[in-house]
Amino acid sequence: MASDDVRQLADSLAKTQVTEGELSYKGRGLKLDNAQSVDEMVKEIVKFDGLRALRLEGNTVGVEAAQTIAKALENKKDLQCCYWSDMFTGRLRAEIPPALVSLGEAIVTAGARLKVLDLSDNAFGPDGVKGIEKLLKSTACHSLEELRLNNCGMGIGGGKILAEALTVCHKESTAAGAPLRLKVFIAGRNRLENDGATALAKAFQLIGSLEEVHMPQNGINYPGVSALATAMKHNPQLRVLNLNDNTFTKKGAIAMAEALKHLRNVQVINFGDCLVRSEGAFAIAETVKEGLPLLKELNLSFGEVTEDAALEVARSVQHKDHLERLDLNGNCLGEEGCDKLRELTESMKLGQILGSLSDDEGEPEEDEEDSEDEDLEEEEEEEEEGDEEETHNESDLFQTPPSAPRPPDVSSFLSFPSPDKLLRLGEKRSSLIQQQVDVQDVNRIAEVFLKISSVYKEDDVQVKSAVLESIDAVMKKAFSTPSFQPLIFVSSLLVMLGLLKSEDKLKPVRVVSGHLQCLEHAVKQSYFPKEHITVLSAFMSRQNKSLESCGSARDRLKSTLQKLTAES
Repeated sequence: MASDDVRQLADSLAKTQVTEGELSYKGRGLKLDNAQSVDEMVKEIVKFDGLRALRLEGNTVGVEAAQTIAKALENKKDLQCCYWSDMFTGRLRAEIPPALVSLGEAIVTAGARLKVLDLSDNAFGPDGVKGIEKLLKSTACHSLEELRLNNCGMGIGGGKILAEALTVCHKESTAAGAPLRLKVFIAGRNRLENDGATALAKAFQLIGSLEEVHMPQNGINYPGVSALATAMKHNPQLRVLNLNDNTFTKKGAIAMAEALKHLRNVQVINFGDCLVRSEGAFAIAETVKEGLPLLKELNLSFGEVTEDAALEVARSVQHKDHLERLDLNGNCLGEEGCDKLRELTESMKLGQILGSLSDDEGEPEEDEEDSEDEDLEEEEEEEEEGDEEETHNESDLFQTPPSAPRPPDVSSFLSFPSPDKLLRLGEKRSSLIQQQVDVQDVNRIAEVFLKISSVYKEDDVQVKSAVLESIDAVMKKAFSTPSFQPLIFVSSLLVMLGLLKSEDKLKPVRVVSGHLQCLEHAVKQSYFPKEHITVLSAFMSRQNKSLESCGSARDRLKSTLQKLTAES
């Protein structure tokens, strides 16, 4: 190991956060390849008595390094929380399963009882799920309360393996007298599709203790949605249900509405971009009106909901004392329908909780909704029958996007960004996004930049190219417009990244590596004003918690900005 690398690790250890049994290397951007590279870290782990939480997010860990860390964990029986998201950046997929197996075996050997296991943003695929299968089935996970596997590329095969492991864990923990009481399950952006979702639904129904379920952007259609609806009935403590950007259609929406009638504790319902359609919205409105007394948020945006259904949804929340947000944006109300909806919510003194309607798609043509709905559901039924005979090739899951009944529009993408939506905008995506951007609204330009860059994937050539082309198109249009104010744009960007405080209504976003990687790309382009690079460099040089989870991307951006500043 080079002396500079040793010094880097030593400096990072000096900054390590230790609070209430937690040892954190979060966001250090460490490249840990072998035993020598983790020597100091292992010493810290070994001497830490009562270790309850280990944070390794935002570093990159190789097989040998993971095995060495695992050895140090073999006597840490008090370990409860493993925050290991974004831990394998730049690693070959084949490296990840053996690394996970080593760490899992160490936890089991130690006799630990986990409460939190977070492996989000590790693109390990079905084989990665196999890497944690033994751990999930072990006594170490009988006490598990939170399982976070967001954006892991599990696919259908991984979803089935995960479901089987959770089922075994519940059955064996029940036999031991202390049933698994999983509370939080997060698995967005995993391409689980119908089969994966259905397998997990069976496990959820058995477990019965879920309080939060987050499964957005998984290519789930009516059969999978219906299975999940049945499972939710058996989880009476459910508070948050986020199935954003899946495809309900009216049948799935009605099934989910029926399930929600059995629940009293739901606070957040996110069915945005789920194509609930008007009939589905009417059914959900009926459920809301009759129950759900604790409801705080209801999102039925981008669902092809028409005026009458939207008004009924608004009426259904009239007496929800805890309601904070109602989102009906991107539907088919038309200008008059939007006005009626605003007037209705104002009359009920709920105007402040109604979200923007700026992306409304206008009134649908006559009979358009019914014919499209029928065609789509016929396709789903055929697909469901075909699934019984079809064998999925797991290796193809990462190349083929989930099936979608309709290409998304730019408004849908910018409201709920995903790589698949960006790609499905087609070859003209850059010009389509560019056309929708108002360069007079500097804050909106900054917001669009962050929306697009949030789906950036360094290891996916197609997505990476689409993101950078789109960003270049927007930035070129903005910076080439004489009335555009670059300094205000930079200031807005800094506010949204959490690097600058503002008295305006701008809110910081949750920073991901893609934001910083795309900013690094942008500042190197000829369109970016060189005089403002110094401002960015000054703010990026400061210590800031908002960037801790993106250590590697942050450091590369800082280095690039410093180099450009020196050259100017």
